[in-house]
Amino acid sequence: MSTDAPAFTEISYDVDDRVATITLDRPDRLNAFTPTMARELIAAYDRADADDTVRAIVLTGRGRGFCAGADLGRGGASFDPTDPQRAADRAGVGTIGGVVRDGGGTVTMRMAALRTPVIAAVNGPAVGIGATMTLPADIRLAGASARFGFVFARRGLVPEAASSWFLPRIVGVSRAMEWAATGRVFDAAEALDGRLVSRVLPDDELLGAAYAIAREIADNTSAVSVALTRQLLWGMLGAPTPWDAHRADSAAIAHLGQGRDVAEGVTSFLEKRPPAFPDTVSDDYPGHVLPHWPAPPADLTD
Repeated sequence: MSTDAPAFTEISYDVDDRVATITLDRPDRLNAFTPTMARELIAAYDRADADDTVRAIVLTGRGRGFCAGADLGRGGASFDPTDPQRAADRAGVGTIGGVVRDGGGTVTMRMAALRTPVIAAVNGPAVGIGATMTLPADIRLAGASARFGFVFARRGLVPEAASSWFLPRIVGVSRAMEWAATGRVFDAAEALDGRLVSRVLPDDELLGAAYAIAREIADNTSAVSVALTRQLLWGMLGAPTPWDAHRADSAAIAHLGQGRDVAEGVTSFLEKRPPAFPDTVSDDYPGHVLPHWPAPPADLTD
């Protein structure tokens, strides 16, 4: 297992067997979210996406919880942008629409832009940003002890981290509004019923199931195909008609059909052997086929 990542203090980053594990690592605070954690998560996503040996990312939490939400150590000033300490903590995050960017949104928008698939393994409580940070993940698994809560209305806030876009697309607007308007915490069974997660597993089987999916991706698929598929599936959620998907699919197939990975995929199938795909995302991703999603808006500043 490699641990040659930058010196993180609030997460850990490890790569083993072509799978990167990003672990929220403040177990004494139930992995409560801070500006430092936000910066480190973005750096970890940058690192994983730039590494052609990483074929999938597993996101989880250390200890008995996934993430208990934002660290509220500053009391009533915890979300006040005029508070000097909060302003100092948020320095450098940039602006959007003329105001300082939401810290949770800086993380989820970076996750959304990944070309590497993400599997969230939610262990224990996932509340507030602990729930919304998982929404751009491609697959969400929950342990039996998982608890979810979009509790913002109970704190006088609104759902952040672009969850007003992600959550209704995942669970439907009726379920999304029920959870967001009540702000109540609910169990893994309700999350499964509402399609927030795809599976609920015994706690001691959760990470094993996440790694099994990640390694199935790593062992059997083309990295370029998976990267492009991720961008197509997410990008088409906002397309007005299926013609947009047909246009993008046609361009992708026309490009990939001439490439080395398709030749290897077909040949290995006919020869009844495992594939050895030669292309890499860094060198062979067809950026001209599908424009980068989500494209940064004009009013975004660094």
